[in-house]
Amino acid sequence: MRQELLTAALLFAVPAFAHDAPLGWAYGAECCSFIDCWQEKDGAILETPKGYRVIATGELIGYGDTRVKSSRDQFFHRCTATASPRARRSICLYVPPRSL
Repeated sequence: MRQELLTAALLFAVPAFAHDAPLGWAYGAECCSFIDCWQEKDGAILETPKGYRVIATGELIGYGDTRVKSSRDQFFHRCTATASPRARRSICLYVPPRSL
């Protein structure tokens, strides 16, 4: 009986996936719970000598910070709790290749 229940549970298990960026690549599960990430507008993230500055909040994310991830397109993408652009702390910042 246990074997049958386990088999049934595995057949109907739903995998957990993060949602996708507008161009179709997936945000990492460590950064996103289906709604927390978005593509930033041009000029919303500034590269400074000390790291990436989020203009809306003033947050500075150092270049070596573990929250910095590689973007798979030419845009910055930011993840915050409840996808709030005004959140003071980012969960992750996806950085385009030209910026790494």
